[in-house]
Amino acid sequence: MLNITPVANHREREKGIIVYPVYSRRSKGLSIGINLFPEKKACQFDCPYCEVFPFQSNTEFLLEQMEDDLQSCILNAQKQDIPIMDICFSGNGEPTLSPAFSGALNLAEDIRKKSAPSSQLVVITNGTGLLHPHIYSLLNEFAANPLLNIWLKLDAGTSDWYKKINRCQIPHDKLIEKIKSFVSCTTVTIQTMLCAINNEPPPEKEKKAWEELVCGLAAATIRKVQIYGKARAAPEDPLASELPAEYLEQRADSLRNIFAKKSITTPVEVYL
Repeated sequence: MLNITPVANHREREKGIIVYPVYSRRSKGLSIGINLFPEKKACQFDCPYCEVFPFQSNTEFLLEQMEDDLQSCILNAQKQDIPIMDICFSGNGEPTLSPAFSGALNLAEDIRKKSAPSSQLVVITNGTGLLHPHIYSLLNEFAANPLLNIWLKLDAGTSDWYKKINRCQIPHDKLIEKIKSFVSCTTVTIQTMLCAINNEPPPEKEKKAWEELVCGLAAATIRKVQIYGKARAAPEDPLASELPAEYLEQRADSLRNIFAKKSITTPVEVYL
């Protein structure tokens, strides 16, 4: 049975676990994670900074197990008077890939409303699910609730950097086009990983393209921009490596200055 001792580095997910508590820097407190892939990693992205190590498990995702473990985790936190910041779909890959995603999302929202109404429901997504009409519609419908927050990954402004940091077979322009469409009608949080690849930070061309892209999205409807750095070991280390905190702060300040000139009030936050 789960207890409230948070996992230190998310590796608990690779032991076949479905629900896990973690102290999240971006949630600023206790986040209860839901892992729809307890048996293996499943993601269209192949990011060199990803901390999920290759693994195989005999665990099968079951909604009944998710419900029991989530209720237990919430109860344990409440018994210890630990505020639950959010219930978050993340885990060993892209949650929208799971055939159980829709049912799990609805179940998690029902449990959140009844057992942890002050918390948010978060979906961390790389956006590839938006290419499927049913996922696009599902997330659009759920995001109408202000307590559901979609954290949409946007690591690259150019195709060249996208090929290095996300290594996805889906064309960058196709994915960006769908993200722009979605953000035009749905409020999201943009999250961007800044790290070095082969000891090289994003080039100036990439920085400018990313800023232009984010500004365009922020002019539509963005809740906030989260810039974060590499903080966990990854299977391919040292291919991806941490950048200095000063670099992340400079990137954030640069975007804030552009926002100010355009009268965009979207907050830009940095997580080291």
